[in-house]
Amino acid sequence: MPEELAEQVRAVLTRATESDGVAPVSEQAVLSLTADAAARHLLVRRDGAVAGYANLVPAHGEHGAMAEVAVDPGFRGQGIGTELVAAALAEGGSGARVWAHGDRPAAKAVAARLKLVTARELWQMRRRLATPELPELPVRDDIVLRTYAGPADDAELLRVNAAAFSWHPEQGAWTERDIEIRRDAPWFDPKGLFIAADPANPARILGFHWTKVHLDEDPAVGEVYVVGIDPAAQGRGLGRLLTLAGLHYLRERALGEVLLYTEADNAAAVHTYTALGFAPAHIDVAYATA
Repeated sequence: MPEELAEQVRAVLTRATESDGVAPVSEQAVLSLTADAAARHLLVRRDGAVAGYANLVPAHGEHGAMAEVAVDPGFRGQGIGTELVAAALAEGGSGARVWAHGDRPAAKAVAARLKLVTARELWQMRRRLATPELPELPVRDDIVLRTYAGPADDAELLRVNAAAFSWHPEQGAWTERDIEIRRDAPWFDPKGLFIAADPANPARILGFHWTKVHLDEDPAVGEVYVVGIDPAAQGRGLGRLLTLAGLHYLRERALGEVLLYTEADNAAAVHTYTALGFAPAHIDVAYATA
């Protein structure tokens, strides 16, 4: 997408976020505006201006297409959201879904109008970093707990990420370029990317926890950005250990709050995060045709 048009879309997304209190599309969708990505961009214009935008990631493998939609607050009430959702689902084909971040009343109304059903629920969970007190980080001799060593780790990170998220249509498809974009982002800190490695071969990654700090929020908020465990290393408590390491790091940065996202039906993850003091804050819903 040309930069001038991308800037117009970003302006729509900013106004929608300010109006709704929740971003209408994901970080991945925003990055795809100017990156070399597979995403398709659907636009609705009114009076020469971008009034609505849909980001559509085509189906790949066993995963159906996934869409995200935003309508400029100044053009709402004209059926633009319904138009974009219907177009994205039609272009996405069988199994296509559309995200409603925050599942606001307008999104529920569009879903009802198009007779869509809930296909996935993604929870945003939050906790204060000061209280409840964080458990101490245990010392383990069966793993090496270290931080990111640079691009030399990227191949292993991608291997574990693909294996851990083989079921996830967005996360499981990360490439070297996805890591490079995030490594170049203002929020990236190699000290905030924790790695559990095999003591016999420290270059082999068993799991990782990538933290993020939302510097654009006031005050800044930490995030448990991605926690991925190699399926071959499941059952060793690495998810809890890596999450806890990241939480201690975020607290040391004097952040007041931390958030994360998890699938509502991922019972193991919900249990781990609840035990660490997290509670649901809001829900994102993916809708699909019945």
